[in-house]
Amino acid sequence: MQNLTQDGQNLVNSLSRRYNLSFDAVMHMLIAVNNGSGSMAQFNCPELGGGGQWMRGGMTMVGDMFNYGLKSTVDNLCNELANGLANMQVFMPLPKGSKSSNQWWPGDLGQPFSSGAQNSTRYAIFPNRLAVEVNGNVTVYDTLDNNIGGISQQQGGNSSLTFSSQYGTIPVNTLPIVSGAGSNNSNTSNQSSQQSAQQNLAPQNNFVAPPAPMAFTPAPAMQAPQNLTNASSVDEVIQLIEKLAKLRDMGAISDNEYNSKKTDLLNRI
Repeated sequence: MQNLTQDGQNLVNSLSRRYNLSFDAVMHMLIAVNNGSGSMAQFNCPELGGGGQWMRGGMTMVGDMFNYGLKSTVDNLCNELANGLANMQVFMPLPKGSKSSNQWWPGDLGQPFSSGAQNSTRYAIFPNRLAVEVNGNVTVYDTLDNNIGGISQQQGGNSSLTFSSQYGTIPVNTLPIVSGAGSNNSNTSNQSSQQSAQQNLAPQNNFVAPPAPMAFTPAPAMQAPQNLTNASSVDEVIQLIEKLAKLRDMGAISDNEYNSKKTDLLNRI
């Protein structure tokens, strides 16, 4: 257990007296709030109804769900602990990167632009890197070209951790491992899995243009002969009049058109 400063000792002793709780119970809640970065806590404290959750400014859950007095006690206690953590040095400082330090990630990563905790898991997001601590074991992942928007956990262990990016929701264990558990054996397979996931989630551009439509040439409509003025003999004129009659009988030309063309042809004999 991380050692308390004198201010931390005074805080725990004071809250223990005021809330009529044991030193160990208040200490348990202090650690839970600290693990939740002062904004949330997940705890299992028999003096406070067993298992429960607290979120600052949000919902408080206790084992005895209809015990509103207990909920109020947990909420007030956690808020005071969070204020103490924010305003004083409660714990003795530990070396950076150590298991219980607030800066639990490798020091060369610098400061994260986002971090959080859930159950026994903590995470911190850096440019091109994601650090995850599960049960004290820290693994650093290469985030590739993902723009990580958040981390979520379905069950215990990092096998259930997922993150949201521009490609959708992706399991954390598909990212290449830079350092930590399994870094020697998992880099290649994880990178392949991540690339496969991105290919499946990224928009597909395999557009195949449809075949160009074939040009449509309408069948020529039957028309009245155009070269009537070229008829130079009686036989040709008679043949043309017969063809005109067939066109009229087929409905291709009207009676008036037939009679007009016939008169014109007869005038040329």
